[in-house]
Amino acid sequence: MNFWAPLLVTGAELDAEAARLADLKAPRGGRRRSLIVHPNATEPGLGFAPGIEVSINVLMPGESTLRCRQNSSQVAMCLRGEGSITVGGRTFGFEQFDVWNVPSMDVYRYEGRGREPAVFLNYSNAPLLEKLEAHYVEEDPEERAELGAVDRSGKRAKDFADDIAIGGDGARLLGYEHLIDIDVVPSRALLWPWREVAQYLGRVEGLGGTAGKAYRGRHLYLLYNPATERRNGTTHSFFATLAQYPPNRVDIPHRHSSAAINYIFGGSGRSVVGGYRFEWRAGDIMLSAPAWAVHNHAAGPDGCRILTVQDHPLHIAMESLIWQETMKDRVVKLGSETGAQTNLARLVARA
Repeated sequence: MNFWAPLLVTGAELDAEAARLADLKAPRGGRRRSLIVHPNATEPGLGFAPGIEVSINVLMPGESTLRCRQNSSQVAMCLRGEGSITVGGRTFGFEQFDVWNVPSMDVYRYEGRGREPAVFLNYSNAPLLEKLEAHYVEEDPEERAELGAVDRSGKRAKDFADDIAIGGDGARLLGYEHLIDIDVVPSRALLWPWREVAQYLGRVEGLGGTAGKAYRGRHLYLLYNPATERRNGTTHSFFATLAQYPPNRVDIPHRHSSAAINYIFGGSGRSVVGGYRFEWRAGDIMLSAPAWAVHNHAAGPDGCRILTVQDHPLHIAMESLIWQETMKDRVVKLGSETGAQTNLARLVARA
């Protein structure tokens, strides 16, 4: 299988680009934004991974962006400074290491707060939609009224459409109305404030005792959005996880069909990806797991904290998420068969 080479962008390079954006005259729409593009990316759809767009964004104090609406979904992390986002009819502030999502087709706008520029990373599934020629973007749209609770006291057209069993194994014929009036699972913007999340990370860091040597899993929490249901996502395309690794913890080599991008926001460490070795430290961002490349990560002597964004939920929806937890384990199709297992149950039983 061919895959894009792993790629590291240093914190110094990100800082230099953020400074350049801050020095610009106020751009059209207020968006001080640069894409972080892998050299293998081609138009349309320039990503840091084939289906994942990553951008660095700057908000100057008091500046605001025009409203925007698009059918790509987003997840973002504040690197420094303070700002706010108004999305889906609600406004919340954010500060360093806060993470939030922006659902598809929710009108949103940003505003800079505080005395210093706010800098944040943004991840989007725009490259995939652009490859499909299906990316819808509308600048400065009118606000849509919130739909709120839907009145289900009356009959829907789909209640009168055909629903016919075919054979005895579950196949059915459904009328057209089932296609255009899908049952709704509300999708809302959510915020994971660092001040709340940070207090729990010691729990995952401590799994397996000193240096985590007894634990076979990863020391992380998923930032879960209930709208994604069994796809276990932060958006319907991506999960975001926050990891806190003990000093000198070394992961077991593994691989998966989903691509992963790591932003290191504390500590240091190293990775071996598809035979390439990288040293990284706080502030760096890395395409750390091109799809199906064998990889593992190791924390340095001071441990590490990492934001990982991965297109895991998208692959679950496509029934294409294959996973090999160690190179001795069988390849499993997650979501359709019993998944990979860690030794957490045994550790808990011994505690």
